[in-house]
Amino acid sequence: MSKHHHNLRSQAGHGQPYGVITRGTTGINRLRRCDRWTRHNARVISLLREGTPLALDVGYGASHTTTCEWAGWLRRINPNVEVVGLEINPERVLPPRDGVRFELGGFELAGYQPQLVRAFNVLRQYDVAEVPDVWRTVTSKLAPGGLFIEGTCDELGRRSTWVLLDATGPQTLTLSWDPFDISTPSDLAERLPKALIHRNVPGEPIHDFLRDADSAWEHAAGWEPHGPRVRWRHAREALARDWPITPVRRRLSDNTVTVDWAAVAPKGESLH
Repeated sequence: MSKHHHNLRSQAGHGQPYGVITRGTTGINRLRRCDRWTRHNARVISLLREGTPLALDVGYGASHTTTCEWAGWLRRINPNVEVVGLEINPERVLPPRDGVRFELGGFELAGYQPQLVRAFNVLRQYDVAEVPDVWRTVTSKLAPGGLFIEGTCDELGRRSTWVLLDATGPQTLTLSWDPFDISTPSDLAERLPKALIHRNVPGEPIHDFLRDADSAWEHAAGWEPHGPRVRWRHAREALARDWPITPVRRRLSDNTVTVDWAAVAPKGESLH
C-alpha cells in the first residue's frame, strides 16, 4: 500500500516515532474554526493561563502555517505558551519560526509531557482500528489535567469536526462550519472524525444526532431571513432540549455545536 493511501496502519518501534507518513496537505487558516473554539474553551483556558504550558501539534504536515497560526491563538490565552510541531517525516522538520519549534516525532510525543496536544487531518488517513491505540497513547502522556484535540476538516477548512479527550477518554464532539457552506448540518457527515465516520448509519447515536440536528434546522426555517447564524442559534437551542449540548455564551462567527461524547459514541465499542 502506498504511504499516501487512506487507511494506513502505523508502526512503532522502541525509540521510534509512532505513526505513519501521511499526505501532509495544509493551507492558510485551514484550522481556523478549531483555533477559535480552542481559544475560548473554558478547559483549555484554565489549563494554559498560568506558567509556561506546552502545546504540541502532531502531524503538522508540509508547512509551518497552521502550527504558527495555532500558536498565535494560544498565546492570546497566555503569551508564554510554548508550541512545538512534531512530524514523523524527517524531510518536513523545519527551522524554528515565529517562536515555534519543529521536531521529529509522532503520537509518542517525542518524550514530552504537554498540557495540550492537537492532531488534525492525521487519523482520518489511518485504519479505524488504529484510533483507540493512538488515543490511549497520547492521553497517557499528557501532563496532569492535559487535553488532546483530534479532528478533521475539508481542504479549505469550511467544514470541521473534532473530539476533545483527556486522560479518561473522549469528552465531547464538536461540529463547526461556515454558515453559508452547507444546506443541512448532516452535510458534515463526510468530515466526521475517523472514530465516527463509518458509524453514520441508522441505529447509531451519531446518525440519530445528525438526524435531529437536521430536524431542528428545518424547524428553524422561519429565522432564515435573519441569516444562517441566527437560524442555527435557534436550531441549536431546540436540539439542546434532547441532547447534552454545551451552552454557547458568546456570539459566534461559525455555526458550531458541542455535544457530550457519551451521547454520540459508537454502540458496543470502547474507544479508550
